Order: sequence, then structure tokens, then C-alpha cells
Amino acid sequence: MPRSVRTAPTTRADQARDALSGSLLRPLWLDSPSRPAPRDPLAGDSSVDLLVVGGGFTGLWTALRAAERDPAARILLIEGDRIAEHATGRNGGFCEASLTHGEANGRSRWPEEYDTLTALGNQNLDDIEATLARYDIDCGFVRGGVYAVATRPHEVTALEPETPGFLDAEAIRDRVASPTFLAGRHEPDGCALVDPARLAWGLAAAAERLGVRIAEHTRLNDLRRDGRGVRAVTTSGTVTAARVVLATNVFRTPLRRTRWSVVPVYDYVLATEPLTAEQLAAIRWDPRVGISDSGNQFHYYRITPDRRILWGGYDAIYHYGRAIEDRHYDRRETFELLAEHFAETFPQLAGVRFTHRWSGVIDTSTQFCAFYGTAHRGRTAYATGFTGLGVGASRFAADVMLDLLGGSDTERTRLEMVRSKPLPFPPEPLAWIGIQLTRRSLAREDRTGRRNLWLRALDRVGLGFDS
Repeated sequence: MPRSVRTAPTTRADQARDALSGSLLRPLWLDSPSRPAPRDPLAGDSSVDLLVVGGGFTGLWTALRAAERDPAARILLIEGDRIAEHATGRNGGFCEASLTHGEANGRSRWPEEYDTLTALGNQNLDDIEATLARYDIDCGFVRGGVYAVATRPHEVTALEPETPGFLDAEAIRDRVASPTFLAGRHEPDGCALVDPARLAWGLAAAAERLGVRIAEHTRLNDLRRDGRGVRAVTTSGTVTAARVVLATNVFRTPLRRTRWSVVPVYDYVLATEPLTAEQLAAIRWDPRVGISDSGNQFHYYRITPDRRILWGGYDAIYHYGRAIEDRHYDRRETFELLAEHFAETFPQLAGVRFTHRWSGVIDTSTQFCAFYGTAHRGRTAYATGFTGLGVGASRFAADVMLDLLGGSDTERTRLEMVRSKPLPFPPEPLAWIGIQLTRRSLAREDRTGRRNLWLRALDRVGLGFDS
């Protein structure tokens, strides 16, 4: 009987589907033999000085920073799933210094304190690097910065061709060989690359060495003021805490006041098989440097320590009713679109396959970056709304929340960015209609370079939706 002959894919869509065939619906970072065994759930009732709810970056940094500030404090961190299971283990590993989601957003919202915010963000990134050295956390941290690239003619102007550091098409393509690059700029100091899961696992281990208790598979069901403290009812027992930090990303807590201020947006990511030395040479890309293109719907991409290309972004998806459901993690049309864009960007890598595909939920706020607050008469603090910028900014958020819980008057707590709150998103169906209209308008601006009436109106009232 003759062997069946596999037909070579002919169209771009066929090539994308072929490249994705056999890929695992699993975050690359979490698909690792280094992943720690699950920790036990909380066993019975407990009394602590500080309860941290959430085992992502924000919660882990808070627990570690609290233990560093007060080594005698009784600190408990609870996580409803596993450490780094959600946004923390599903991002691209871009650890940025910016606390404001970039200069344009920061200067437009907090112009008088932007320079201070920049200095604090740079110091925060330095402190992250110092922490990794102090606790010997091996997470592939490299500070090579990022290339911002233009792939459409109207994007070139935003890269400031008249100022030092601008790279024309020839210069940027000499650094990364892509026919889609029309211009670029290397921003060397404002971003590091990390393996986010290994960073989270390292932070958890460091916190435990300082005496922090961590309980996984322990969900918070109820939270209310109780005498001079806060009473937290979990799936595994009741915790009486002097102070509480809520670090749950976009996932709901019993605290209602933040619910209208964030919406869940799914971000999708692919990872290739490991590249050969010849394939790496063909693209001439320094693996210490990440890349982000300049559109509203932008791609971010990087080379991982095991020589894969991680390729994500662009098609951010909001589901009606602020829905967070397992079925939304696998969106075939988005993964195929990303695969097509990858092929356009690196045609010399034709035939490279994707081994992993995944997505994560971003806590999007209308000010594009985190906001802060307290509840229960100052006994509970929260930070949310990072809008995809939490890898680095989460450490800063931890210090802000600890300052707020301590009643401290610090440079951080005096910031207008910390004291202000974003405009809330409207209820359904207005949220759905507004977000879809905004997505279409942003896509149109990417094609034409012009903001329409809808986007200009959003600019005036300070509302936004980030891709």
C-alpha cells in the first residue's frame, strides 16, 4: 500500500495552521521540570500580622518586602490556585522600569511628577536586580533593554528621527533581520528580560526562608473588619489578620470597590521550537534585547534562554460580561493570526514550528497602570489595574501597599499617581460596546495613522483600552 504524501501548505493561513499543529496549550514558562511541587492548603484557623491574598508577583513581592522590613512579623500568603499559575506565569517576561506604561501615558496623566516616577521606576528595577543577587534567584535576568520598531510609515515619526539613538531601516535591520522594520530605537536601560515563572518561584522560596508561610489551593471567600483587625474566611479555614493585602490581579475578591475599575482582557502568546545556530544567525538578533512594535495593537517578542522566540500580543480580547472562563484560553483564530504575523516578520524562519500556545488575563484599567487604595479603615490595602506592566511594577506596588498599611508618609504615598483613581468602566452592555468600538478605532489608527473622533473623545476624558 503506498505511503500517504503530506501536502505542503500553500496559503499563509495554511502555513500558520501547519506551524501550530501539535502545539501544547500550556505556558512555556510553567512547562518546566523546575516547577515546585504544590504547597499544602491552609490547615485550620490562623492568626497573623499580615495576610497576603494572591500568589503572583504582587503578592510575592509584598510578602518578601514585609519580611525584610519586619523579620519578626507573622506573614501568611494564600493562593487560590498555584504560585505563578495565572498572569505571573503567562506573560512575556519583559520587566520594565516604567511605572506609568510608558512616557506618553505618564506625562499626559501626571506631568508634574513624571520625572519623579521615572527615577522611582529606575530605582525599582535596580532593586529587583539587587534582590535576585541577594537571594541567588536564577531566572535568566538580563538587562539588554528593548528595541522599539516601526512597521508602518506613519509610525517612524514617533521614534524621533532627529534625536540621538534613532535607527533607520538599514540600521535596525542590521541588528534584527526583518523586512518589516522601517525604523527603530534601542532603549537600553528601561527593561530587563526574565523567566517570569522562575522569578516567582525564586521569590516564594526566598520569602519562605525569611519565615513567610505559603498556602496554595486556598481561596478567599469573605473578608470583613473584625475588631482591630480583619477576618478572612477561606476554603480551608479562617484567618484573623492585623493587616491584609489584596494582590489578586483581575480576579474578584469580596472587596467591591475595585470591581468597576478593571476589566479582564485576554492576551495570547506563542513560543517556537528551539532555533538552531544557523537560524539564529539568519536573524542576527541579540537575545538580551526584547522587541516591541509601535502600533496600538502591538506585538512583543524576545528570545528565551533556550533559544526559542516568544511571540505575543496584538489581539487582546475582551469577553462580554467581564467573563473569565477556561474556554477563553484557547482561541484558534488569534493563535493563527499571530502565526501569520510571525511568518511576515521573519520569512527566513519558514518551517519553524510552535511548540506552545497560551494566554493569560490582564487586569486592564483606564489609566493603563496600577492604582492603589485601602479599605477596612486602613487595615486592608490593594493594588490592581497593571494593564500588562506588572512584572516590574509589582515590586513598587508592594512597597506602596506596605507604606499605606503602616500609615507612613513616604515619597511613594505622596504621589498623585498613588492617590488618584482611574475612571471606572461602565456596566454592560455599554462596556462591551465601548471596548469593541475602541478596538476597531485603534485598528483603524494603526492602518491610517489618524485618531478618529471616538479616540479623541476618550483622550479628553482620560479613558483608555490597551492592547
